[in-house]
Amino acid sequence: MSLINRIEAALEQHFSLAAAASAPPRLIQAMRHAVFPGGARIRPQLCLAVAKACGEDDPELTDAAAAAIELLHCASLVHDDMPCFDDADVRRGQVTVHKQFGEPLALLTGDALIVMAYQMLARSGRQHPMRTVQLLSVISDGVGAPNGIVAGQAWECESRVELSQYQRAKTGALFVAATCAGALAAGVDPEPWHTLGDTLGEAYQVADDIRDVMMQADQLGKPAGQDAHHGRPSAAADLGLVGALDYFNRLMQTAADSVPMCESREAMRKLVLSESERLVPPSACEIIARQVKAPVSVRVSA
Repeated sequence: MSLINRIEAALEQHFSLAAAASAPPRLIQAMRHAVFPGGARIRPQLCLAVAKACGEDDPELTDAAAAAIELLHCASLVHDDMPCFDDADVRRGQVTVHKQFGEPLALLTGDALIVMAYQMLARSGRQHPMRTVQLLSVISDGVGAPNGIVAGQAWECESRVELSQYQRAKTGALFVAATCAGALAAGVDPEPWHTLGDTLGEAYQVADDIRDVMMQADQLGKPAGQDAHHGRPSAAADLGLVGALDYFNRLMQTAADSVPMCESREAMRKLVLSESERLVPPSACEIIARQVKAPVSVRVSA
C-alpha cells in the first residue's frame, strides 16, 4: 500500500469511530470537510517514510502517529482561516470550514480534530506503550508552546519577531515532529532525523512566502497576498523574491544532505528533490529571474 493510501485509510478508520450515532452530525460533517480531501499530506508521508527507513515494526502505531500529525495540521488550518486570524474564504480549493458551517462550529471542529489526534495515538499504542509516551511528547512539542505551531501563530500577535524563529515555530516544528515521530514509532533514536524536519519545515514556510506573492488564489487553493495584508513576517518581504528563492534552495539542499545513512537514503533524497520543484516550480524561478534580471541559485542536486 502506498504511503498516501495508508494515511487515508488510517484517517477513515478513526473517523468511523467518531461518527457514532450519538455524535452531532454537523460537527462530524465539518470535521470531514476540514480533513478530506487533503492536500499533499507531506507531513504524514514524511513520518511514514522515516519509519520505513528505520525498520518499521509496528505499522499501526506509525499510521496513528502520521495521521495524528495530519489532524493537528488540519486543526491549525481551520483556526488559521477564522475571522480572528486570516478570515479566509477558501482552503485547499474549497470553502473554508467557518464559511461553510459557521464560526462556532469551526472553532469546535479545530478543537475536536486536536482531541482526535491524541485519541488515535492512545488507541494504537498498546503494543509499545513507552514509544507511545515518547510520541505524545514529541508531537505535543511540535504543536504547543514554547516552539510549536501555536507559538508560531501567537508570534503574529506580537509587535516584533525574528523571522527565522517565527518560521521554525509556525511551520518547521510540525515537520520536526513528523521526522522524529517516524523514528520513534520504529523504536529508533529520533535525533539524527531532527535536522531534516527542521530545515524542510523552514523551507516550506519560505516557499509559502514566495507563492503568496507570486501566485493567484486559484493556484494556491487559498487567498493570495495574505502576508502583506496582515503585516506578517515574510521571507519574500525581508529578503526580496530572489533572496527568498536563494534561501529556499539552500534549505532544501541542507535537507537533502541531512538525510541519515539508511537503506532508503536515496529515495528520501528524491522525495526532497520532488518537493523542491513542487513547492517552487522551475517556471516560477524563471519568472523571478526575468523580473529582477538577476541570477538565482541552482536547484538541489541529487
